[in-house]
Amino acid sequence: MDAMQEKPVAETIRDHYADIFQAERKVADYILENPEKAVNANVAQLATSSGVSEATVIRLCKHIGYQGYYQMRICLSRDLGRKQMDEMDLPETRENTVESVFQAFSQNLLSVAKNIDEIVFQECVRLIMHCNTVHIAALGNTSLLAQYAGFHLGRHGIRCTYNMVPEYFLNQIALAREDDIVLAISQRGMSEPVIKAMNMAREKGIKTIAITDYKYSTVSKLADYVLLSGTELAEKNYYKTYSHLCEIGMIDALLHFINLYEKEEN
Repeated sequence: MDAMQEKPVAETIRDHYADIFQAERKVADYILENPEKAVNANVAQLATSSGVSEATVIRLCKHIGYQGYYQMRICLSRDLGRKQMDEMDLPETRENTVESVFQAFSQNLLSVAKNIDEIVFQECVRLIMHCNTVHIAALGNTSLLAQYAGFHLGRHGIRCTYNMVPEYFLNQIALAREDDIVLAISQRGMSEPVIKAMNMAREKGIKTIAITDYKYSTVSKLADYVLLSGTELAEKNYYKTYSHLCEIGMIDALLHFINLYEKEEN
């Protein structure tokens, strides 16, 4: 990475501010004032929030030295990650470190729970229990969550399809019936194969459920039912993307209620 990319995005914007066009300054101002919102937005969302066209967003990124919007966004997420690490109140002794980590995990899970729409959640449980087949779509390390969910749903007698290879789950959705459902798991909600799966389901009139961190993501917009696994804390910690604790928590909550309702029905 060259010296320009190592420089914080905010500093880079300020260095070039006098040289960019008026419309581009609207985007620059929005990024400087709302870095957490900007890093979670795609090109269209950032353009709308700034009151400019998508082309203006891309031109700004190139004018200040980036190859495009996504390179600028990656650098901005890096900056936010560094900022959070600097601001974290880390324990002074190693003895408290593990406890503090688990306290943070608990706080994230409780934050997710408080934001769950109970009606939407229960409707998702009902759909999963009474559909013909659940087609689970996920990519990359999130595909491990698809295997986890699919295996345990199968233990409850619920027919599932899932695979780490996108072509496989896309083929299953292409052959799906109208009384099937698609369960999409995508932390950022921007995975192209998962988005394609959602579009295919919509074209076939199949109900879709999304487990994702961001309610304004493409996957969220395409879903009939959204189960948000993200928190305000997670949005400020964009740089730390390795944890899927909240997604697993959401899956386990669904499994818990499926198990509960099965016992009531029997």
